[in-house]
Amino acid sequence: MLPGLTAGLIADGAVTTDLLGGIRYIFEGRRIKQKEMGMPSVLAGRTLVETHIRDRVLALDNVSFLGGHEVTRLVLDASEDRIKGVHTSPTGDPGNEASLEADLVIDATGRGARGTAWLRDAGLKTPDEDETTINIAYTTRHFRRRTGDLGDDQAVIITPTVENRRGGVMNAQEGGTWIVTLFGYLGEEAPLDLAGFREFAGTLAVKDIYEVLTEAEPVDDAAMIRFPASRRRHYETLDGLPKGYLTIGDALCSFNPIYGQGMTVAALEADILGTCLDERQGESLFAGSGLTRDFYARLTPVLDGAWITSVGGDLKYPGVAGVRTPEWEQINAFTDQLYLAATRDEALSRTLVRLINLLDGPDVLQDPAFLERVRAAGAGSDS
Repeated sequence: MLPGLTAGLIADGAVTTDLLGGIRYIFEGRRIKQKEMGMPSVLAGRTLVETHIRDRVLALDNVSFLGGHEVTRLVLDASEDRIKGVHTSPTGDPGNEASLEADLVIDATGRGARGTAWLRDAGLKTPDEDETTINIAYTTRHFRRRTGDLGDDQAVIITPTVENRRGGVMNAQEGGTWIVTLFGYLGEEAPLDLAGFREFAGTLAVKDIYEVLTEAEPVDDAAMIRFPASRRRHYETLDGLPKGYLTIGDALCSFNPIYGQGMTVAALEADILGTCLDERQGESLFAGSGLTRDFYARLTPVLDGAWITSVGGDLKYPGVAGVRTPEWEQINAFTDQLYLAATRDEALSRTLVRLINLLDGPDVLQDPAFLERVRAAGAGSDS
C-alpha cells in the first residue's frame, strides 16, 4: 500500500530478522522449533513506523490533513438516509464549528472512537457490541542492547499459561535498544520501578527475558497501559445502517493487544475497502446492495477468525467471563496439542507462526494431512 515503507524503515535503523528463524516463541512454557521460513520481519519502534507511514500518506497527491481539529458530529441527510460529511471544530474551541462535506466518511479513530455517540446524537440506531473483560496491564521499558543478548535471535515472545497469567515480549529496535513489554491478565501488573520490573520478568514461564535484563542498562523510565476489555461492534447486523459511513480498525473491533492482531486486521480491512471502491469506479457508491453493506459482508469472515482466536485464547483463564462452549473446548484442546507438536516439528512451527500472524486463514486447520501431522507429533517423545 505504501511503496518504499520497508526500505525506508530499514534505512533509518529498523532491525530485520526472519519471522521464525530469528524470533523465539514460547507457548505454554515450551519453545517451538525455530527455522528460517523466508518471511522477513521488520522490528521498529512505534514512532519510527508512524512517522514513515504519515510521511508517505502526506506525499499522496489526493490526500490532505486538517490538523488541530476534531470531529464533533455527523452531517446527516435524512431525506436520502445517508451521512454526507462531518462537523469539525478547532481542538479546544467547540463553539467554532464548520462542516466538511464528503461522499464517504470513514471512522478510523481507534479504541476511543465516538462513532456510536455520533450516530445516537443523529437519532440513528447503534450497533450491538460484544465485550470480553480481561483487565490486561502492560508495562514497557527500553534497554541498551549488548552483543550476545539472546544469542543470534532478535526477539522473544513468552505467552502466559493457565497457571501463570504473566507474559512478556522483547524486540530488538533501532538505536541499539531492546523494547521490553511485560504484561498480565486480571490484575497482574509489572511494576514501574526497575527492580520490580526485573523481578516480574523472572516470574515468567521461562527466563529468557529476565536473563537479559539482569545486566541490561535501562535507557528510559517505564510506562504502563491498562486495557480493560476487547470490544467488537457489529455494524454488519445493524438495521438502518446509514449509507456513506464506515468504521475501520480499532473503532470497529478492538482486540486484546498482546495478540498483535490490530495492525494486521486494519490492513486487511483497508485492502477489502480498496477492492470495494475499485469495483465501483464510475458508479454510485450506493447502487445495488451499496458499498456499506458490501464492505461489512466481505469483512465479517476476517473479523470472525481474528476475534475467535483472540477471545478463545482469553477464555482459557478461569477469571475471564464468557461462554465456554463444547466447540471452544475442542479448539482449545487442539491448540494445546499444536503448541506441543510445534516444539518437535519444524513444519508445524512454521504453520503455527503463519496462523498467529494471520498469513494463513483458519481453513488450514481443516486439512486432514495437517491434523494427522499434529496428532503424530503431539504423541511423540520430547527427546
